[in-house]
Amino acid sequence: MAIEQQLDAAGSPRKGHVIFTLLAVLTLGSSAFAQDHSPHQARLGEAQNAFDAGRWDEALRLARGPADQSTELDFVAGLALARMERWSAARLAFEAGVRKAPNDSRFRVELAGIAYKQKDFRTAKDNLHRALRLNPQDPYSREFLATIYFLEGNLEAALKYWNPEDKPRLGSVAFRPSLQLKESLRSRALAFNAPQIMTGDALLATQSRLDNLGVFSNRRIDLHPAESGNYDLTLHLSERNGWGDSKVQGIVSLFCGLPYATIYPELYNLGRAAVNLTSLARWDPEKRRVSLALSLPLYGDPRLRLRLYADARNENWNLAQTFLGAGTPLTDLNMRRAAVGAEVHSIVNGRWSWSAGAELADRNFRNLSGHSSPAERPFFSGATSVAGWLGVVRTLVRVPDRRFTLDSSAEAKAGREFRDGLGPFATLRGSLRAHWFPRAKGDDFEMQAQIQAGATAGKATLDELFELGVERDNDLWLRGHAGTFDGRKGAAPLGRRFFLANWELDKNIYQNGFFTVKLGPFLDNGAVADSSGLFGSQRWLWDAGAQCKVRVLESLTIVVSYGRDLRGGRNVFYGSVLR
Repeated sequence: MAIEQQLDAAGSPRKGHVIFTLLAVLTLGSSAFAQDHSPHQARLGEAQNAFDAGRWDEALRLARGPADQSTELDFVAGLALARMERWSAARLAFEAGVRKAPNDSRFRVELAGIAYKQKDFRTAKDNLHRALRLNPQDPYSREFLATIYFLEGNLEAALKYWNPEDKPRLGSVAFRPSLQLKESLRSRALAFNAPQIMTGDALLATQSRLDNLGVFSNRRIDLHPAESGNYDLTLHLSERNGWGDSKVQGIVSLFCGLPYATIYPELYNLGRAAVNLTSLARWDPEKRRVSLALSLPLYGDPRLRLRLYADARNENWNLAQTFLGAGTPLTDLNMRRAAVGAEVHSIVNGRWSWSAGAELADRNFRNLSGHSSPAERPFFSGATSVAGWLGVVRTLVRVPDRRFTLDSSAEAKAGREFRDGLGPFATLRGSLRAHWFPRAKGDDFEMQAQIQAGATAGKATLDELFELGVERDNDLWLRGHAGTFDGRKGAAPLGRRFFLANWELDKNIYQNGFFTVKLGPFLDNGAVADSSGLFGSQRWLWDAGAQCKVRVLESLTIVVSYGRDLRGGRNVFYGSVLR
């Protein structure tokens, strides 16, 4: 209706009248806008000029105003206050800007600067991360964030933010102290060199290759600013030669197993070629064992490692608590087993690796006490077997900013037992492992959690069963269940299928140049089963307790644990050495 009233008799609008009205409105609006904003623009310009001239007090006086003033004036006020090192007031000014303009990354960057000046790196990083979410391509924020991580000693996180800016460029690479390892192996172990850009992937690849050589008990990689904006890189490596890093370390490593009747004769870096000879000799009358392993890099490549091994055992087992078959309890079962094998381990990059191997084994059993029913016979049949396996380890999640990693592993194994009633078998096993340092630097707190599961298809002899319990030859620890009874194996639940979850938290309680002591709680949960019904845990098992770890000479760790079976009420005290 309003439009129809503006039409003439011919039905066309009165154009002159409409245009005149629009011009009047625009002119009046512009006049009002100019009257309202000219003082603001003038004040902002004067404040900015005073700030640029270094007159901080004048800039602050001009920039301060009512709470609803523009964010630009808040920004200048905050900058002036920061220049006068009035940190609390500057923070309030920038926070006011954040509330008014939450999508303006400048305020977050300046808040980070204030926190940095006050040594509050955590708040500084939080503000920089928020700024980068608002402006992902801001080079200043990335450089600032990388610098903080660098100062905290988190080189991997620093590289994450440096690399998009093609930093840091290496000026030199050096080893401290000098190494006996051959120059060719040293060079091929490095995935970077001067004058290249040091990348996060190169860092991880180098660390994996150095570990694969097996001659370094401890390593640290440092960057130091050098001339022309470059950085000098230093690798601090503790090299094991002969017995170890030193005579003291060699003696400690050799005799650390004496409390449980074991010694570990070892020789490292033979011929300066990362050829390592490791062995174990145990004279415990219930668990005699001798093993020998030779490992070396293939084709002089640190990414490829060949391991040849031989292992012989003479063990007494007590299955009274874990074997559910009828008849006389198996309290004095004797098993003799000998095996030889070879394995190749390959580093693809810093995030995943694979291994493949084969083994020939022979075992026999004595003192069976008439356990020869069709269901029982396969577990206790002496047989020769051949098996091969393929395994993969891969990092699924890596968050260097939070010092968190999630790694996975999987292994498939297939073989055949050459004995009537046995035949082919296959095993599949996998794991997920989370590792987290809650604090920004150091290892004062350390949290680890792991989930493992596995299953075997086909017949399996006793030594091929999964075992949930603490025992030196077992890697599936349920720390409230002892793996031995009066020194004999077989006390922990056994079976062809298992699930195991472990969680632990460690806290540093003492540290010096010789050893580090950590203490913390743990919680374990698991179950094991077997389709025969002759083995298995029959229910879910829960263990809780505490453990103390003593790291000696940065080369081996003594672990003393107390675990309680929350269902059965049993207590287990256990000591071992991790090498």
